[in-house]
Parts: sequence; structure tokens; C-alpha cells
Amino acid sequence: MPTTSLSAVPGRRLPRAVLRFLHTESAGGIVLLLGALVALAWANSPWQASYESLWSTELAVELGPFRLAEDLRHWVNDGLMALFFFVIGLEIKREFVHGELQDPRTAALPALAALGGMLVPAGLYLVVAGGGPGGNGWGVPMATDIAFALGVVALLGPRVPSSLKLFLLTLAIVDDIGAIVVIAVAYSSGLDLVALAAAGAGLALVVVLRRAEVTWVPIYAAVGVAVWLATLASGVHATIAGVALGLLTPACPLAPAAVAREWASDLADEPSPSELAGMTRVAKESVSVAERLAHKLHPFTSFVVVPLFALANAGVVLSADALASPGAGAVALGVVVGLVAGKVAGISTFSWLAVRLGWGTLPAGVDWGQLVGAAALAGIGFTVSLFIAGLAFDDPALADAAKVGILAASTLAAALGSLVLARSARPAGSVALARAVGPSSPPERGGVAPEPHIVDDPRR
Repeated sequence: MPTTSLSAVPGRRLPRAVLRFLHTESAGGIVLLLGALVALAWANSPWQASYESLWSTELAVELGPFRLAEDLRHWVNDGLMALFFFVIGLEIKREFVHGELQDPRTAALPALAALGGMLVPAGLYLVVAGGGPGGNGWGVPMATDIAFALGVVALLGPRVPSSLKLFLLTLAIVDDIGAIVVIAVAYSSGLDLVALAAAGAGLALVVVLRRAEVTWVPIYAAVGVAVWLATLASGVHATIAGVALGLLTPACPLAPAAVAREWASDLADEPSPSELAGMTRVAKESVSVAERLAHKLHPFTSFVVVPLFALANAGVVLSADALASPGAGAVALGVVVGLVAGKVAGISTFSWLAVRLGWGTLPAGVDWGQLVGAAALAGIGFTVSLFIAGLAFDDPALADAAKVGILAASTLAAALGSLVLARSARPAGSVALARAVGPSSPPERGGVAPEPHIVDDPRR
């Protein structure tokens, strides 16, 4: 997939961590799509029985009297997806400390847009399916799949301004926060307070270790596994442990980058092993723990975990009677209406209100047509929507109907968003002329400013 460079020409600077995140998500969207297509083809092939047989295979871990047994699908959904949500927690932490969410005024527009993109789809779903057996699925159309959305944006190339990509990324991160809250509050049941207290104690231990400046990674990994096990037993979905641990990870470096540069410049031509060891330690401490972990884990979650999740969960049998069960048709329709119409209406309306009330401004270089196109792409709710669908429905027929709706809605949202963004893109000649002439007058509040170009600053 061709990717659009965010570092073309001078302008606003974007940290390399964000560039890596965008590029990894874009490329990961391809592998995610392949996983979903393989699952669909497998589940609708003559070998469909082997698909369900594989993912229903039990895998048990035993240690003395302790035994944990789950089928392979639940090991992916409860175990590996905890790593995915851990990386989400890391990115949320980075956004709050160094990114768009640290400035309330800058974050206002994408945050309010994300709020509209969650409330309106949920409301439309309830209008369509709320009165039937599928009413509990209102959380399904609230999610946005940033990997697929950024993959589509990458295919559109320079027709999508860099500032709009950053807006879509920030919106999706706020959307992830909302999805985490929904999973923790609405789709957790039968709470075990003892296990929940144990998980809380584990998180408190992480805080204590941080304040004691303990940097030995294995001890954090062991505590993390214990927190995950306690959360799994508590009735709160186990992936919430991943988010909590990600949010507790330090996002600020222990040593300034200038110190590392000074050490490097002071090294002798033939440094001793102890000097090299000290240089390595200082260099590592000049990069935050959150950024180092995200750098290592994000490719794994994007290229392994999420595609495996799609392979395990997207295998829906597409037949004439797929929506024949009571309430199944309403569930599928509610998901499609929520993701396709609800995302566009919610994000666009809340964005317009935010600009109109002076709470935020459009991203520089972005017009309303392009924002509507981004809102349509936010209707690609694949990964987290599938995840919530598995939590919302005990009836497999309703869960499968929700998955059919998610697949249809994500396809429609990708096509609609691509069409709108392609049609609203400004011709390259007009952009060049505008840059040469310059703005004739300052833009009004809520108007569109000239597009800044985002470059990768090696000093960041």
C-alpha cells in the first residue's frame, strides 16, 4: 500500500512516534483485511466445520492446583487482545502527555466530534433495534477502527491533508477511550470484589515500583500478568487490565536527550566496556518507557494480534437465512445505520456546533467536505465493533447478525468516505497558486486556514 509522507515540507512538526504509529496502523490495515477475508472464505467454504472446530479447541494452562482453560478464540479475545488494548493505553497516555490531548483547546474539536460519533450511532441503533432482543448491542456501532481508516487514507494519498489525518487519529483515540468505558461499565457483569481488589492492588504495586524508580522490566511483566489474571476473574473484561497498565506507563523520559548527546560527544575514540554500558543506559533513559514499549509492541499487535482476532471472529456464514432468527435483521440494520449514517451525522454535527460556539476550529487546510469524508471513514468500526459484539450477545445468531452488519457497514463507510474525500480534494494547481499568492485576509473564526505541512523533526 502506498503511504503518504507526513514529512514533505516545512510547517508544523509532528513527533516521530506519531509518524510511526500512523504508518504502522496503515500497513496493519492490509494484514487485518487479509485476516478478515480468510475468515470469511474459510467459514463459507466446504471446510467451514474445521473453522469452528479450530477456534473451539480448548487450551489449558496448569500450575499445581491452578488451572486456566479457555478455547482458542477466548485466548485471542481475552489474552492477546489485552496486548492490543495495552498499546491503546500507551497511545492514550502519550496523547495526554505530549500529543493533541494535552491542549484542551486543540483537543476540543476531535474530542467533541468523537463524542457525537459515539452518542448518535448508539441512539440510532436503539431506534432501529432497541425494542427487540438485540437491544443490548447499542455499543457495537460506537467504535472506529483506526487501522482500516488510516489504510484507506493512505490509499487516497496527498488528497488528504496531513492535519486531517491527525484529526482522525485523535478522534479515534478519544473513541477508544469511550469504547473502554463502555466495555468496563456496560459489558462487565457478575463482579467478584475480591478479585477486583486484587487487580487494584497489583496496579497500586506498579505505582509504588515506579516511584521507587525500579526499572527491571521482568518484575513489571510479572505484576502485569497477575493484574490480567485478577481482572479476568473479577468479571470486568480482562482487556481493561491492558488499558490500565498502559496508562500507568511513564510517558516522560528519565533523562533529557541533551544528556545522551553530551555523553556521546564525550566518548573516547576507544571507549571502555563500562563507558559503553553507561552510554547505552543514558540513551535508553532519554526515550520514555511508553515510547520504547509502543515501538516494540505496536508492530506485533498490528501485524499479528489484530489479524488473528479478525481470523478468529470474522468467520460469519453468509447464507439466505443468516438473518432469519428473531431480532437478527434489526441488529444488522441497526449496526449499519449506526456506523454509516450515525458516524457521519454525529461527528459532523458535533464538529459544526463546536466551531459555531467557538470551542474549536477546523484543522488547518481542511474544509467541511473533507471533514464529512473523515466522519464517513470513522464508520469503519471493524476490530473493536467485533469485540463488543462478542460481549453484547449471548445468542450466537444475534452475534453473527451484528458481525454481518459490521462487515457491510465498514465496506459502505470505506467507499463513502473515499468518494467524499476524493471529490472534495483541491486540485494541486489551486493549492500551489494559493501558497504562492497567500491568503488575502485572515480567516474568520471557524474558517479554514492555509494547510500547514507536518514534518518529522529528528530532534523530537
